[in-house]
Amino acid sequence: QSYLRAEAILEAARKTGAEAIHPGYGFLSESPDFAEACAAQGIRFIGPRPQHMRDFGLKHQARELALAAGVPLAPGSGLLEDVAEARAEAERIGYPVMLKSTAGGGGIGLQLVSTADDLAPTFERVERLARNNFRDSGIFLEKFVARGRHIEVQIFGDGAGHVLALGERDCSAQRRNQKVIEETPAPGLAEEVRRKLWATAVRLGESVSYESAGTVEFLYDSDTGAFYFLEVNTRLQVEHGVTEEVLGVDLVEWMVRQAAGEFALPAQADITPRGASIQVRLYAEDPAQDFRPSSGLLTHVGWPQETRIETWIASGTEVTPFYDPMLAKIIAKGETRTDALSNLRRALEDTQIGGIETNLAYLRALADSEVLARGEVLTKTLAEFAYQPVTVDVMAPGTQTTVQDWPGRVGYWSVGVPPSGPMDDLSFRLANRIVGNAPGAPGLEITLSGPTLKFNADALVCITGAEAPASIDGRAVSYFEPVAVRAGETLSIGTAQGAGARIYVAVRGGLDVPSYLGSAATFTLGRFGGHGGRALRAGDVLHLGDARSAPAEPAAAPLAAKLVPRIGHDWDIGVLYGPHGAPDFFTEADIETFFATAWEVHYNSNRTGVRLIGPKPEWARSDGGEAGLHPSNIHDNAYAIGAVDFTGDMPVVLGPDGPSLGGFVCPVTIVTAELWKMGQLRSGDKVRFKRLSPVEAQLRETRQLAEIDALAPVSVVPAPATAALGPDDCIVGERAAAGPRPRVVYRRAGD
Repeated sequence: QSYLRAEAILEAARKTGAEAIHPGYGFLSESPDFAEACAAQGIRFIGPRPQHMRDFGLKHQARELALAAGVPLAPGSGLLEDVAEARAEAERIGYPVMLKSTAGGGGIGLQLVSTADDLAPTFERVERLARNNFRDSGIFLEKFVARGRHIEVQIFGDGAGHVLALGERDCSAQRRNQKVIEETPAPGLAEEVRRKLWATAVRLGESVSYESAGTVEFLYDSDTGAFYFLEVNTRLQVEHGVTEEVLGVDLVEWMVRQAAGEFALPAQADITPRGASIQVRLYAEDPAQDFRPSSGLLTHVGWPQETRIETWIASGTEVTPFYDPMLAKIIAKGETRTDALSNLRRALEDTQIGGIETNLAYLRALADSEVLARGEVLTKTLAEFAYQPVTVDVMAPGTQTTVQDWPGRVGYWSVGVPPSGPMDDLSFRLANRIVGNAPGAPGLEITLSGPTLKFNADALVCITGAEAPASIDGRAVSYFEPVAVRAGETLSIGTAQGAGARIYVAVRGGLDVPSYLGSAATFTLGRFGGHGGRALRAGDVLHLGDARSAPAEPAAAPLAAKLVPRIGHDWDIGVLYGPHGAPDFFTEADIETFFATAWEVHYNSNRTGVRLIGPKPEWARSDGGEAGLHPSNIHDNAYAIGAVDFTGDMPVVLGPDGPSLGGFVCPVTIVTAELWKMGQLRSGDKVRFKRLSPVEAQLRETRQLAEIDALAPVSVVPAPATAALGPDDCIVGERAAAGPRPRVVYRRAGD
């Protein structure tokens, strides 16, 4: 309903005053009816003549033209009336055979028939495909070449009998008859065969006085060295770019100039290929799921420098399910084939696609394969190619399962972007250290109920945080210890039992997700970071990082019991007093009550903040003055993560996804070493806040960092420089007004 609506395209041409239309290489590029409709409107169709499209558009008719031009044909049949005739012709030719629809292209309506029993159902399927896609149900048979290569010759004709051969391309790397890799020159061809291919293609083009760009496709028998005519594509090919790279020409420019009557075809002797070029097609599809197409938001797209990229996507593009899944063509070149292949590998490594699953890892594996390096790819090679994805399939996502890293997205708090990151950063960092990662490697945070994850590669994992039943293919998994998962096995995590709210999963090598503003952490409210800027969904595919790059050896045993975070229902959480205390905002009695109260965790708590139920303050003032009617109101104030923020009479502990400033007072702030506890608070839990000194806060953090690093208890840590920590009070300094400078009050907001 879009790019096949010829009348809409013609109307757009009329409105814009376009003199010509280039149809690209979609279905309309080989539609003689569209070409004639353009002519009827006085608009030049940039491409072959309608008669050429008709001559070669039906494959059985193209075979007849090829035969008349002396082009070698594989044994085959004419158009088949029914299954009975197909059976008789297949017996004459000899199984296996290819059953082909006479109309269409791109591998649609092309099926291998290995035995007589397969013929009838395949005939019906191909006939239906041809009728539905091309409105022509004609079918014919052709002998199947077991060790065949798909080699095509680019031609260009002036319409007056002069046709050029612009080199050949090897397009043998196909999956279900869809091309994946194309290159020129074709590797391993004897020069005599190469020249014969060119001459044969030119002869066929000249026999019909071919005009514009076209491709003559051949099947090359690797065992005998013979080649046979397949078809003619009367259009520009998707892979035309590799030909341009080695010839230094622009085929689209040639087509446009020829249509404008401003182009003279050069002599064949002037066409001199230099070097080699290889193209891969990047598709939105999952190779691990039988190449199932994928769709969704591309959260990150990054292309290599100094590489020809032809694409329509960018970061933020929505890939819909309505069109062909090709996202881009990555075209590398070099002085030799070896150079071109090396440049292709480098380009693929530098390509980054985040948000949906693609065949990028599959292409990297192909580019690294020995069969491609040797130039021995056959049309059946990809069907036999052993691809091992280093991925995890999300079978069930669990509740609010997100990718996080530590310390999160730092450096943007001043412009309103929260750090995100793990809410229980202690459990998260310990999980990473146990599998040998750096503490901040991207991993999973799960809220209450866990996911089901199928691993497509061997991995080493560790589960920490709130305890929930966990198993690998039914085998129970313990927490806080490294556990091996084999390719094909499934990790299942149930619902947290008893205490605690969040579960963490680390994998050796981390998760390979794009960095957004310097972090892999997911900020779901902002819809960025992590995997797709959101919580995981069933069907998502997570890529594993390179375990070989993990910086440390994984732990050999479970974590020492003394280092396992204590998760319960009654909590003591260390805080520093400030920034807003008594007597200017609260009464002394308010502060005493605050520290004496066992606050109850409200059910409406999440990563933005944890609400607490408890006594109402008396307040040291009747209202907020210019800032508002309630005494908790102040003019917008910069918050710290872990600040206890009184929004009216209810305190809220600010979480890692919370706002960076607001108009409410904060009597205390959780110290860094105790912030992890906020992530495990569960509805109904009781919380008491314990006032610490700045020295105590610093000692706790120093010890915590040392123990995570050593994975062992640390008894002695260096004492901090007390003078550098400031007074133990809400107000840590003042500066009097001086001339035009106002009075400044410095308040403590954390450690």
